[in-house]
Amino acid sequence: MKNCIFCKIINGEIPSYKIYDDEFTFAILDINPTSRGHVLVLPKKHFDMTENTDNEILEKMIVVSKNLGKKIRKILKSDGFNININNDKYAGQEIMHTHFHIVQRFDGDGLKLWKANENEKSKVGETYNEIIKNLK
Repeated sequence: MKNCIFCKIINGEIPSYKIYDDEFTFAILDINPTSRGHVLVLPKKHFDMTENTDNEILEKMIVVSKNLGKKIRKILKSDGFNININNDKYAGQEIMHTHFHIVQRFDGDGLKLWKANENEKSKVGETYNEIIKNLK
């Protein structure tokens, strides 16, 4: 896509800290990291968000994310890592080009991804019934 910052990075129009590149995927260090070694895994083909991304591409992205996460964990001696996907702006997606975040985690880093919503606890059964009734 013409004005997509990730497409421009993939095409070499904008410099990046590229750490992985294959036929389908491209991975860079996030320049606004949540933690040391925060990586973004991008499809080379532009898709605006995960739900609109070809399944075959998503499969390749998750394998690359797992492998990079493990290797970087060993290199940086982190205590674990998260693989996160934000789908659409209301879920925190800031750049409308599908991407996975690999966030290295360190003991005591203080990062909290989300907490339980107290208002929803009493509605779990109701929500379950609504989903099961309409899931096709």
